[in-house]
Amino acid sequence: MAVPEEGSVVETGDQAAPVGWVERTAFDYTAMAEAETAATWDGNARVYQWKDEYGDVGPAFEELEVELFGDPESRRDRQTGLDFSKIEQIEVIQEGPQRIEYIKTFADAGIHPVMLRNIELCGYEVPTPIQKFTIPAILQGYDVIGVAQTGSGKTAAYLIPILSKLMGKAKKLGAPRPNPARFQEGVDNVIAEPLVVVVVPTRELAVQIFNEARKLCYRSMLRPCVVYGGVPVREQGGLLSRGCDILIGTPGRLKDFIGRPEVLSLRRLKYMIIDEADEMLNDDWESELQAILSEQDVGNVYYGLFSATFPKAARDLAKKYLCDSHVRFRVGRAGSTTENIKQMIVEVSREGKNETLLTLLEEMNGVRTIIFVNSRQAADTLDDFLFNMKLPVTSIHSDRTQVEREAAMRAFRSGQAPILVATGVTARGIDVRNVMHVINYDLPSIEYGGIEEYTHRIGRTGRIGHRGVATSFFTERDEPLASVLTRTLLETNQDIPDFLQAYIPENWSSGTKVKFETESDFDPNDVAGAGEGCGDEGGGWNTADNVQGDSGGGWGNSGGNDANEAANASGGGWGADAAQPAAGAGW
Repeated sequence: MAVPEEGSVVETGDQAAPVGWVERTAFDYTAMAEAETAATWDGNARVYQWKDEYGDVGPAFEELEVELFGDPESRRDRQTGLDFSKIEQIEVIQEGPQRIEYIKTFADAGIHPVMLRNIELCGYEVPTPIQKFTIPAILQGYDVIGVAQTGSGKTAAYLIPILSKLMGKAKKLGAPRPNPARFQEGVDNVIAEPLVVVVVPTRELAVQIFNEARKLCYRSMLRPCVVYGGVPVREQGGLLSRGCDILIGTPGRLKDFIGRPEVLSLRRLKYMIIDEADEMLNDDWESELQAILSEQDVGNVYYGLFSATFPKAARDLAKKYLCDSHVRFRVGRAGSTTENIKQMIVEVSREGKNETLLTLLEEMNGVRTIIFVNSRQAADTLDDFLFNMKLPVTSIHSDRTQVEREAAMRAFRSGQAPILVATGVTARGIDVRNVMHVINYDLPSIEYGGIEEYTHRIGRTGRIGHRGVATSFFTERDEPLASVLTRTLLETNQDIPDFLQAYIPENWSSGTKVKFETESDFDPNDVAGAGEGCGDEGGGWNTADNVQGDSGGGWGNSGGNDANEAANASGGGWGADAAQPAAGAGW
């Protein structure tokens, strides 16, 4: 059971905390807002500092090592009870003009020895399917598209090979920077000239990837930084002025700094990664993303696009920027989830949700739990309700200040508030260890996210070898989602409740391949012309010889056009008749 942090303010009352839960903590949001200027932001976390006398890599720093990776005992416990059996069974489909031989172990890849040690310190013992293919592809110098289930290890899949290639080369490739031991603000400032930029849709995901980069950059001369909204620009500019090799950021804040050439320049950029690419291409971010990408010299930057789903807008982006010789990997069906997550759908009335929720929290108590709702107002209301029921809860949504959002995530990660109420957008990509239960208090509507949003939400549990539980409340409002939700349950061998039995496809039997409509807005003819950036003739997406599997298949099945949507609904697109690997192409 989690214990509140030392010095935390614990609210006491006549009624004790419900059985199995820690005492609730009262969060004073007004005080947080007043203290904002003096806050310690998550982006200010310590990174490994190089010194002039170091060679290409530096010595171990025990205190920072414990801060980054935990003590040796906790590292051993981290891997206890992991189940990779279901992950190992996931099919990987390799597409594109190049053939990549996958790795079986991290040691197979020719990774820098310091990076291998960092991987060991992180507790990564076996590469996941997306890592087995992406790591050698990036090490060999290919642009990469990676479409893999949420919780499949995509972040490490691109950070490990990129940072490994740059280790030992920071002094040669990187910009001049001040010695941190002698740095004087306003005197020794430099222009940040990162070698790597990672663009992500949310602040929480930016911080999460920054923390992963802090670990994998350990003992290297590579300095990671993160920029995102809600934090004073001057604060983040001060960190950039000390030098930056790996920059993670949200689109709006990155665009802001690109407009400040005295602070940030992308002239040395070697790698551009777009993470959660499907979410990034919503209208809200498209102009910012295009502004960031327009700064690049075509042909001089390696690109990587990663997501759990890959809609048409993302494919259009890939066509414009990726080389003809890029490689594409699909791990399982695009938009699918994993059998490591036990999915339960509970039929409730709107009025009965709170009572059912309390019963669930009583039955599965004391574990980290994320509760998803569809609006900011609903998040606040449910937070208040659970707090008044003496439960240790906090909440997060886009109307909260950055101080409040970071405080909520720290409380959730530490176990001080092991129940987190969140909207889907703010929780995008969040990876918190030991989230055992995800509850969809509101299922996503078919108009706003639909089954893809459902997949992202439940993917907060059951991550990389762990098991988890996802419980969803189904009301009469969720009827439009019923059909595809039922097929998602069938795909991952889940129990189908009585009220969804009518939505089981005709002629379906155990072992039948479940068919999906084109959730990725797939157009089978819209696959040609990839690789404007490299300009080589041929090698496009629509070349039959370039596909590992079905001839002429491109990303999905062969033939057809926009008029084929109805046909796709009965089996085309990504999920059903997609290209299968040639003998030996998968694993």
